[in-house]
Amino acid sequence: MIRGVKFVSVPVRDQDRALEFWTETVGLRVLTDQPMGAQRWIELSFPGADTGLVLFTPEGHEDRIGSFMNTSLWCDDLDRTHAELAAKGVEFTRPPTKEPWGSYAIFADSEGNKFVLSARP
Repeated sequence: MIRGVKFVSVPVRDQDRALEFWTETVGLRVLTDQPMGAQRWIELSFPGADTGLVLFTPEGHEDRIGSFMNTSLWCDDLDRTHAELAAKGVEFTRPPTKEPWGSYAIFADSEGNKFVLSARP
């Protein structure tokens, strides 16, 4: 039986820059950072969550770097998280926006990948 999502892979051009962004700026923790071919396998964890984030680009998928990620991240307080991340220099391409179905914002990581951020109801 499938029990959940283990990790989401984020395509990156510069693994060191992405690692610094996701750990120092966003606050994720390193679970694994080890050689894997010409790159490294870098697996990160979100505080209190089972799903992780992997900073790895499979060969032939470099064209995905800097694209819209079909991934939505959640936080407890969208306005507060937006303010905290923006103060750390995170680029938001859409500030917190309220819709009938909920509130969300969109931010870019160090590689230009765009993520939806929303508050969990």
